[in-house]
Amino acid sequence: MILVPITYKGGVYRLDEIIDYIEDLGGYIVQRHNIASEVVLQVLMPKEDIKRLITFSRPLAGEILESPLVGTEIAVVIPSLEIHHLPHSACDVAEYLRSHGSKSNMLGMARGFGKRIAQMNDEERDLINEHDLAIFVLGNFASCIETKFPKFRPGITVPIILTGGPEREILEKQTNPPVAGYVGGLGRFMHRTQTEADIHRLDLVIDEVIKVVEMRRQEIANDPLSVSPARLQALIKQELPEIEEVYSPSPIAVQLNGLRVKLSYPTYAQKVRDLVIEDEVKVGDVADVLPSRMRDYILIRIKPLSETNIVV
Repeated sequence: MILVPITYKGGVYRLDEIIDYIEDLGGYIVQRHNIASEVVLQVLMPKEDIKRLITFSRPLAGEILESPLVGTEIAVVIPSLEIHHLPHSACDVAEYLRSHGSKSNMLGMARGFGKRIAQMNDEERDLINEHDLAIFVLGNFASCIETKFPKFRPGITVPIILTGGPEREILEKQTNPPVAGYVGGLGRFMHRTQTEADIHRLDLVIDEVIKVVEMRRQEIANDPLSVSPARLQALIKQELPEIEEVYSPSPIAVQLNGLRVKLSYPTYAQKVRDLVIEDEVKVGDVADVLPSRMRDYILIRIKPLSETNIVV
């Protein structure tokens, strides 16, 4: 069963009926946002049942939107958090990703500034690799990108999308960085992305991200996961009530091939491994439960069917 990412927007009136209907159709609510009297649900549900949800929600004035980035976690990487090195577009890129359903984390490198001394440490590299993909937000000069980016690239195993000031054609004349995508016109500038041209560039970033995410989903479909990340999220919420005491906006971040659970690894890792999914199949049988580089959180990497021969 293929789960498709969508977003539901509607009021609080009869919301419980919408939630029950989504779950009855085999869907999973990845995240819920309450904005005044409006509720936004980020959902993964069977593709063939989306029309049923549209029909069911129409009398309640609910709106169903395609949201290809729901169920992804993306790292927005910048050379430094210092005011002289932080490109202003980085915050807008991170927020624009969230508005399209993704969970984004901003990572400012400790020694990412300066063409001569720029470098990335192992902790930063490992943290980036815990995400589904990374967006590197660099500066205005092609020569700077050409010199610095090759120092960041080694060891990163997730797809990379690069943004910078030079247009794609200008950059490709000087360098050919091994990246999954590039968006120009998003270097360092002293204003927020409010103009139509700026918003268009952010849309181009989203387009590049969607291409990479869809390719990754196709790869996973060719060798399906032993269990859906959304199903594991629902199981953890049901069996570990302590997750309700986590005040993070996303206590459990759903990824394409796993989860980031914001509970202490030393305390809860074995409890997560021992959770029974179905017919005595435990989480530890179909997934690796690892310590995350982000604080002391738990990182779950679900094994593909080819490694377990178990489908739950």
